[in-house]
Amino acid sequence: MSSTKDIDALIELMAKLPGLGPRSARRAVLHLIRKRSLLLTPLADVMQTVAATARECLNCGNVGTLDICDICTSEKRGNGELCVVEDVADLWAMERSGVFKGRYHVLGGTLSALDAVGPEELRIPRLIDRIPSEGISEVILALNATIDGQTTAHYIVDQLEGQVTLTSLAQGVPIGGELDYLDDGTITAAMRARKTL
Repeated sequence: MSSTKDIDALIELMAKLPGLGPRSARRAVLHLIRKRSLLLTPLADVMQTVAATARECLNCGNVGTLDICDICTSEKRGNGELCVVEDVADLWAMERSGVFKGRYHVLGGTLSALDAVGPEELRIPRLIDRIPSEGISEVILALNATIDGQTTAHYIVDQLEGQVTLTSLAQGVPIGGELDYLDDGTITAAMRARKTL
């Protein structure tokens, strides 16, 4: 039996995280071990807690520890604006910028005929249901500027046209760009210069 079996398993799991390969994972694990009391033990405790308590908001798809997230329950956020994003990382990027004060809807991906992802596999039906029940007057499509993102945006526009004002992010979001990788200033400029679809 190897004396490093558990450490090797940790490195292998860490290497599966986005942005970490085998070499980066080894460096991260070595750092964690060296700083065991400051990092490794608290990290393990928090990861165990998050594993037990994290869940998706039943309303919007955000991640938190309650069935309905803080954004959805906030009276201040119920201003009639709903920002539609592909995933939670995009929601967090928008929140980081501090420019949007309404509520969100996380689709959970984009439409893709190639991958057999249709409206039912995403949260599009839930989005359509939210419009009248929450008094939504504007839907802001903050989808990534990819082919699948634009296809999804067009589908949503077709479904909601005539029910609400539909806008999208404008300047600053490059074609092929993803929200999670944009800086706060770019997101702010894009939100302020959104356009009607």
